[in-house]
Amino acid sequence: MRIGELARRTGVSERSLRYYEEQGLLHPRRRPSGYRVFQESDVDTVRHVRVLLSAGLGTATIAEVLPCMVDTGDGLAPGCPELVAELNRERERITSAITGLTSARTLLDQVIAAAPADDAAYGEWVAAHA
Repeated sequence: MRIGELARRTGVSERSLRYYEEQGLLHPRRRPSGYRVFQESDVDTVRHVRVLLSAGLGTATIAEVLPCMVDTGDGLAPGCPELVAELNRERERITSAITGLTSARTLLDQVIAAAPADDAAYGEWVAAHA
């Protein structure tokens, strides 16, 4: 199938599919004309990539783990024991990012709370603190 058909069947833009190819996540054949030819299995590959992207993994990590992922019918699972350690490292990275974002939100809430509530008081407050 050509890239437009793969895009239609997966709901992923052609631009994203080209990017996945650049990142080594898809490996279409090429016709002499240069057109990409995708296999039926690429539909599942794209869906797996989307799941892993949604799980917070970057394309470089996905390229490493994708060959070892197994579709259980209920979702993806690591098919290689060593993959669990890599996924746990990614989970820790995400947890750290969440902690940082939560702290940033708390600080932003404090900044917002320090502002006067109404427009008139806000103008006076700005003038007094300028």
